[in-house]
Amino acid sequence: MTTIAVTGHMDLTEATVPLVRDALKATLKPYAGDLTGVSCIAKGADSIFAEVVIELGGRLVVVIPSKDYRQTKVKPDHAETFDRLRNAAVEIVVLDHESANRSAYEAANRTLLKRAERLVAVWNGEPPSGKGGGTADTVMEARDAGLAVDVVWPDGAARQP
Repeated sequence: MTTIAVTGHMDLTEATVPLVRDALKATLKPYAGDLTGVSCIAKGADSIFAEVVIELGGRLVVVIPSKDYRQTKVKPDHAETFDRLRNAAVEIVVLDHESANRSAYEAANRTLLKRAERLVAVWNGEPPSGKGGGTADTVMEARDAGLAVDVVWPDGAARQP
């Protein structure tokens, strides 16, 4: 089994979603039949990745940053997708953090990286924001750890303003 984790932007434009989905399919297809995807299933890149993993017949492992994440951070427009993906997972890892905060997100990202052989980053290439726990931070952490990183940012992709 090849285990691939994901990090990526949550705020993709509506037009970007199918572009990212197609790019992720192309990136993950060589691993079909032997794929385990690890994702926090947040809105945007994480969920698109998880859906593609399932579509390709892979196994999904879900990492949830905190005990209250579903109740406090999953917005109504993402709840159905979150619940469907959680139910499709072969394993769910809920971290010990009581509250969803920066520390919980950083721990979730570290957990993703520890479990993976490679990282797929749906990332526009912008440097870290300085807050910690974001997409760029996770890419830098993965590279520092010697993990292979595949950056996916198709032509025409954009984030919401």
